[in-house]
Amino acid sequence: MLSACGRGDVSSHSKGAWDQIVYAFAKAIEWLSFGGSVAIGIILFTIILRTALMPLFSKQMKSSQKLRELQRQYSGRDSESRLKLAEAQQALYKENGVSLYASFIPLLIQLPILWALYQALTRVAFLREGTFLWLDLAKPDPYFILPLLAALFTFLSTWLTNKAAPEKNPMMSVMTYGFPIMIFIFGVNFASGVALYWTVSNAFQVFQIMLLNNPFKIIEAREAAAREEKERKARIRRAQKKAHKKRK
Repeated sequence: MLSACGRGDVSSHSKGAWDQIVYAFAKAIEWLSFGGSVAIGIILFTIILRTALMPLFSKQMKSSQKLRELQRQYSGRDSESRLKLAEAQQALYKENGVSLYASFIPLLIQLPILWALYQALTRVAFLREGTFLWLDLAKPDPYFILPLLAALFTFLSTWLTNKAAPEKNPMMSVMTYGFPIMIFIFGVNFASGVALYWTVSNAFQVFQIMLLNNPFKIIEAREAAAREEKERKARIRRAQKKAHKKRK
């Protein structure tokens, strides 16, 4: 699929919009390849890209967290609870300027980037010669180290994202364990440069989650709020009991 838009070499003389995009990616990586290291170029390119997308990811994560809180608040199966949940969701979408499909936007942005990066590594001559430690960046990692790292950071980012969910569901478990397996399989078969991109990108996402949407802080705040609410209700019960005794 990643080779679907062409297999031949791409250069500055290539025609076609897609080939020009691929070549632009290659030149950006080359420009960032300090000391002639294509791997450094890929790492810096990935960090710059993820930093630029950080506000979008942050907004998406916060919206997802608010949606989960609403689902916990209106968790009843009756029609009234479902109606209230739907109304609260619509208000959340309107307030944050997002749609039901906002969580797919970061993925849709990354797919063409991944596509162009793969083709740049395999179709542009000066990137096909890139090496890094034991790696030929245009070929799969023979020792599976980068695919394993990519899968590990994918697992961590997904696990941390789902950690703060008020309620667990089977789909979240499938994502937590299914995505890393899929990334590992792809990493074993794709160019090492692509696996390097995945590794750095998902490591950055782990850092981003801990910085902007720390699940342990969210859980701590939720538990504190639950304790406070429990204490408030206990105070009300004690006050009502005391008032009842006085009336006697």
